[in-house]
Amino acid sequence: MNTVRTVKVSGDYHYTIAIGAGLLDDAPRLAHTLRGRHVLLVSDGNVAPLYADKVEAALAAARPDLVVRRFVIPPGEQEKTLARFGECIEALAAMGATRDATVLALGGGVVGDLAGFAAACWMRGVDCVQLPTSLLAMVDSSVGGKTAVDLPAGKNLVGAFHPPRAVIADTATLHTLPERELRAGLAEVVKYGAIFDAGFLHWIEAHAESLLAGDEAALSYAIAHSCEHKADVVARDPFEHGDRAMLNFGHTFGHAIETEQGYAGTTGAGLNHGEAVAVGMVLAARLSAALGMAPDADAERLQALLQRLGLPTAIPAGLAPDALLARMQLDKKADARGLRLVLWNGAGKACIVSGVAENAVLRALAHG
Repeated sequence: MNTVRTVKVSGDYHYTIAIGAGLLDDAPRLAHTLRGRHVLLVSDGNVAPLYADKVEAALAAARPDLVVRRFVIPPGEQEKTLARFGECIEALAAMGATRDATVLALGGGVVGDLAGFAAACWMRGVDCVQLPTSLLAMVDSSVGGKTAVDLPAGKNLVGAFHPPRAVIADTATLHTLPERELRAGLAEVVKYGAIFDAGFLHWIEAHAESLLAGDEAALSYAIAHSCEHKADVVARDPFEHGDRAMLNFGHTFGHAIETEQGYAGTTGAGLNHGEAVAVGMVLAARLSAALGMAPDADAERLQALLQRLGLPTAIPAGLAPDALLARMQLDKKADARGLRLVLWNGAGKACIVSGVAENAVLRALAHG
């Protein structure tokens, strides 16, 4: 087995992120995360045929006493709904899952969010172990315990904070990841450089081609470094009362685009999450420049890097600025003073700004 990198998430809700190739075959590691006998393996129609048997075989080898059931949803953001959440809860009920049960989230961000929310709610909270299989999930959604489902009115509006018991990221699963999804994950990698670490942003610029080619060493480093940044801020602010909100750089704009497009990224009729965040980061950087907070050159540099990574940097045609603004006003980061956005003072220096003037946001949207 290849070298395993580990990142510790400290604080009141501590756990370990393991990163390496072949971890879904590591029976002792998987079994060590389980306290009880009941395991619900949650996955989707793309991932389950590739990896569910592997995980179940590893668990059976290490713990023959386990009762393992599967709950598999169709792929796509449009499946992250209250209805699917209800079905997942019913699956836990049908297997008689006890208070020491574990929900295994095998998949990308949609599966991780849905499974984590179900784990947070079953019997007021059971363990969830995240087994991310997409780059985006490995560097972002599997870490930190934010779980949720979407509503037609907006993304991630119903959910809970529920830190995982462990995160096990098998980088070998990235070999089966579609190229578009790899690029989407790289948007979240870029985000960490943009908000916290200008040196990391420079590293990404220097290794863009290796990352796009799926180079194992480059991806492992990028995942571990991203997780280190997220672990640090999550430990300080587990419930997003302060600095953790900076992880949403580009997300308020991006979520508005996703919602206005009806979460159509999976079908190709709209942007997926990483693509929408890429556009959102460029909009946030341009808005920061327009407000006199950051140099125009930094926004141009960010846009150029995202374009090198094959990501969109402009709002898709047909989305009206006022409609996107209305979506943004319902975003979870808005407060009584109005829009609360994550902007920046330049590369590596994000900041949270409350009461951003709506006309300034509209101008950014109109020129985006």
